[in-house]
Amino acid sequence: MSAVARANRLTPYMFLAPAAVVLVFALLYPIGYMVYASFLDWSPSQRIGEADFIGLRNYANLLTDAAFLESFWVTIKFAAVVVTLEMIIGVGLALLLDRNIRGMSLLRTIFILPMMIAPIVVGLMWRYMYHPTVGIFNRTIKNLGFEQGIPWLSDSTWSFIAVVIADVWQWTPFIFILALAAMQSLPRSALEAAEIDGATEWQKIVLIKIPLMMPVLIVTLLLRLIDAFKVLEVIMVLTNGGPGLSTEIVALRIFRTAQEFQELGEAAAMSNLLLIMLMALTIGMFMYTKFQEARTARMLKAAQAEDE
Repeated sequence: MSAVARANRLTPYMFLAPAAVVLVFALLYPIGYMVYASFLDWSPSQRIGEADFIGLRNYANLLTDAAFLESFWVTIKFAAVVVTLEMIIGVGLALLLDRNIRGMSLLRTIFILPMMIAPIVVGLMWRYMYHPTVGIFNRTIKNLGFEQGIPWLSDSTWSFIAVVIADVWQWTPFIFILALAAMQSLPRSALEAAEIDGATEWQKIVLIKIPLMMPVLIVTLLLRLIDAFKVLEVIMVLTNGGPGLSTEIVALRIFRTAQEFQELGEAAAMSNLLLIMLMALTIGMFMYTKFQEARTARMLKAAQAEDE
């Protein structure tokens, strides 16, 4: 390769290099700062250079801290329950509304309203609705003739259910929008071929629509899982992690450790553990997405071959 050809090949990279350096620095510097902070015994009254270096002690303490391990378990349980419910309801609504009927555009707009509301407002709104005496749920229960209402925010089981309901209400529309968009972009030829072969609506959903939508659904699932692991404001307003530790997720534990207990190094270590777990989850999901994309491509190729 001549010198001129090599120069022409490198020219685009030279133009992109300054922006790439700024982008990498902006992304990696805060993460590097957090990793360094996790090795320190650091309080807000100190500059980071004055904090004592204690190595991996913060991580060792966390792995034997019953409260942190409990918050980790609550986070996993919360993410698994809300994302499962949101996927089932969101995809189900998309399947139901994937048709051209009058007023459908307005109905779709109404469905996405909850995700436009700020999480703090969502938390306050549901807190008032869960109120033991004036909340709409307990007033309805008492109007139906029951003497006792439900202790939504004062019982460990019901408080967990309460935060799950609020999250599902706000974020199911996100699943619905992406699932509906994926459904409406499916190749109509595959569905028409199934209709000609006499497939029922259920068979078209199970054998054609869901498999072809799988790459989009996996990315949607991943985005919601990441967000569910970091949810903070709604739970902070609704229960503040209580009663006990029944709704204290990791994000809330990190906030308390940094803000209330003034342990910035330990809070940074918690954040790093959460980051590692989410990175592993992301890598695993992307590998599965690649597998599903290859499978979908084979299905489309086979369908085209049958048509020919």
